[in-house]
Amino acid sequence: MLTGFRDFLMRGNVVDLAVGIVIGAAFGTVVNALVKDVLTPLIAAIFKAPDFSKLVLTINGSGIMYGDFINAIIAFVIAAASVYFFVVMPMNKLMARFKKVDILPGPTADQKLLMEIRDALLKRSV
Repeated sequence: MLTGFRDFLMRGNVVDLAVGIVIGAAFGTVVNALVKDVLTPLIAAIFKAPDFSKLVLTINGSGIMYGDFINAIIAFVIAAASVYFFVVMPMNKLMARFKKVDILPGPTADQKLLMEIRDALLKRSV
């Protein structure tokens, strides 16, 4: 029973998944820090707002905090761009480099003969 459990844990997929979750969590922290500490103040300076998270729209005494939504959108776009440019594009280039090119061989002598017969029959029928 314990042997089966050990074998399950030692499968490559389980280890890969665990590594992916840990790296993903760390990457999320880096992206959030980049958005919160670098990009949000930079964009806020351009739009002359000190902090997006403090942007609130008040309707009938109820506050809609659209600034937090803007921060979330910026974080999502940065995360998606980072994953694309630093993971997807390099992996696509790497896979293309190692992809085997399947070159079809030319027709054999028998196939060439059959094509000549076909062409001759087509000329005769016209």
